[in-house]
Amino acid sequence: MCITTQKDDVLSYDKQSLARALSQRGLINNRKGEPSLYKAAQVYDWLHGKRATDFAQMTNVSAELRAKLNEHYRIGGLTRQKTLKSRDGTVKYLYKADNAAFETVLMQYHHGNTVCISTQSGCRMGCRFCASAHAGFTRNLTPAEMLLQIYESERETGVRVNNVVIMGIGEPFDNFDNVVTFLRILGENGFGMRHI
Repeated sequence: MCITTQKDDVLSYDKQSLARALSQRGLINNRKGEPSLYKAAQVYDWLHGKRATDFAQMTNVSAELRAKLNEHYRIGGLTRQKTLKSRDGTVKYLYKADNAAFETVLMQYHHGNTVCISTQSGCRMGCRFCASAHAGFTRNLTPAEMLLQIYESERETGVRVNNVVIMGIGEPFDNFDNVVTFLRILGENGFGMRHI
């Protein structure tokens, strides 16, 4: 009987938790067994600064570390199911990750580009005025899946996102821990909280 385990999505780790996780697995420890924060910072920069989609792209990270990262982790991605474009330039994406479907909207204005992200697939709040509850609740989105809505929108359109609105599908406070981690990662990468 073969048991396969799901690899953790490395994009869901903030800077400190990534360094801690890599150190606990012995992936970034130096010869004295102490964690190398420099190596963790290199990996983190590739993930969120350079937006790597594969460990092989991390050219200034040793081949040994890249192989170990690939063994223990994955860099998640979203599958775009549908794209709708309006005349004013607004783009709505329907994404899917595993069994979860959710929407993202990119709005382009003269003062900057705003992405409205979802925090859940479906919603369990049951608000009568909102269509999200009618589909039923599937699951909470991970910090990585929230980040990927921004990253994929930027890759797809070639525009930089300046603002994030957390008003897509789902109730953010019902997915509190993942939303807080998502916000922490955004902040660590220079995204000002007043732009959220």
